Amino acid sequence: MKKQLCLASICLGFLFLSFSCKEEVQTVSLSTLLDEMVSAEAVARVPSPYYTTHQVSSYDRRSVHPDSAYWFANNDGFGIVRMDTINNRIENVLFDEEGPGAITRIWLTTINKSGTMRFYFDGATEAQWAIPAYDLMRINIPLGRGLLQPHTSYMPDGKGGNTLFLPIPYAKSCKVTFEYPEAVEPTPKYYQINYRKYPKDVVVETFSAEGAMAIQNKIAEVDKTLLAPSTYKAGKTVSVSEQVSAGQSLSLSELPQGNQAIRNLDIQIDMANKDAYAVVMRRVILQIEFDGKTMVWAPLSDFSAGGVGAPYVDSWYLSADGKGTVTSRWVMPYQKEAKITLINYSDETIDASVNAQVDQWKWDDRSLYFHASWKQEQGIPVTNEYDNDSQCLEWNFATIKGKGVYMGDLLSLYNYSPAWYGEGDEKIWVDDDTFPSHFGTGTEDYYNSSWAPVVPFHTPFGGAPRADKESSAGYNAFFRTRNLDAIPFTESFRFDIEMLSWVKGTVDYATTIYWYGEYDAKAENTSGLKEITRYRLPEYQDKMEER
Repeated sequence: MKKQLCLASICLGFLFLSFSCKEEVQTVSLSTLLDEMVSAEAVARVPSPYYTTHQVSSYDRRSVHPDSAYWFANNDGFGIVRMDTINNRIENVLFDEEGPGAITRIWLTTINKSGTMRFYFDGATEAQWAIPAYDLMRINIPLGRGLLQPHTSYMPDGKGGNTLFLPIPYAKSCKVTFEYPEAVEPTPKYYQINYRKYPKDVVVETFSAEGAMAIQNKIAEVDKTLLAPSTYKAGKTVSVSEQVSAGQSLSLSELPQGNQAIRNLDIQIDMANKDAYAVVMRRVILQIEFDGKTMVWAPLSDFSAGGVGAPYVDSWYLSADGKGTVTSRWVMPYQKEAKITLINYSDETIDASVNAQVDQWKWDDRSLYFHASWKQEQGIPVTNEYDNDSQCLEWNFATIKGKGVYMGDLLSLYNYSPAWYGEGDEKIWVDDDTFPSHFGTGTEDYYNSSWAPVVPFHTPFGGAPRADKESSAGYNAFFRTRNLDAIPFTESFRFDIEMLSWVKGTVDYATTIYWYGEYDAKAENTSGLKEITRYRLPEYQDKMEER
């Protein structure tokens, strides 16, 4: 009897443990992913459950290896996974991945939207979701402009595209196809689909349009929040305000010690000589140290995601009024101490203020430090000989060594030629990739736009704060910050971009990258004070020479 009771107790114990383990495992669903989108806690930690991030796109399939011909091939509108015959229909397969996983971003554009997009989940032979055009604006789920954005070139019955950020999770698999209507000649169908791959033991609830409609209020609230991010008000406000002469600095060093996080950072710059605004904002450096190590170093204009000229910016993580005020909502945790410094390398005396909202942070083995670094290079050649590999080059956008999560970037540039410079595709290599896990279709596509020349626009996760001329000559700026499409890496991250254009010429490129990483993680090939002080803004230089 005792033996039977003992066995029963053991069985009940195992049963309890089994239930306990199940309770600890969080099911990934549309609802949990929406929560993650607006969570400040999630962004500064190693993901849990862990995932890897990938991208499938319509890149030219002649590109197979850096050492092979056509690595820079640019016929990007016809790349597909394969063609399937489904229920006597010929369907172009755009995406076909085994789960568990989640689509986190769909970007697409074309010149003729007629046809049908279909989504097949978990091995189904019948589509569970269909869109009656190559146009995400026609999905049967009401969405605001936080989660679904038409591009500035968008025309309902013509060219132009859109970007969808509504997450689409799946338990076992997902296939996305497009069917051309009968008697319609195929036209280029450009697309990018970013997605997560979870470990096999992660439980994922498969997306359905009916399920999305059932939580329509939550979707609407997340959409609203993304368009109007709130200011963090809890914790302690720490401020400093001073006049800073040329060559001097202003520091905010009396931040709360221990496990804390900067939740909101406001910086204001003013100067008597308003004509020097662009130069001053480029030569005022934001430097932030966490636990004794500098992890943020960038011109204030570029940190703001506006670039040269420090224009207006409106996004989820960063805002700027175009007059000297910059707001950062990046969560910046630290374990012991932090120090924020503004260094004035301009020739002007400025009035500067720094306001930080700091609150307690639960530091654990998943916590990461915020990083931002800057890089600039002048006179980079661009070419229109896409199939001539000897004339083409890739420019290293960013290289990071260590463990972390890539969160986005700013590209600020000056184009010396009178035509579009951004035909090049991004190629992102993560850890032990033997082929880029992200292979794009063009610079404007990466930044959630389409069809150059690009005009200024702003969305929560991407925009073009500056585009001076219709020809694309002069100053241009793009930013993209990542959310559910963030890219975790365990050892290394490399981002290269092809330098392809409509005509041969040269450009000056400056990039600011935003990422989270462990204490010893490091961005390589960055620029510093030497590049800041020797580079004269082309437009400003021309004006000085005219005088």
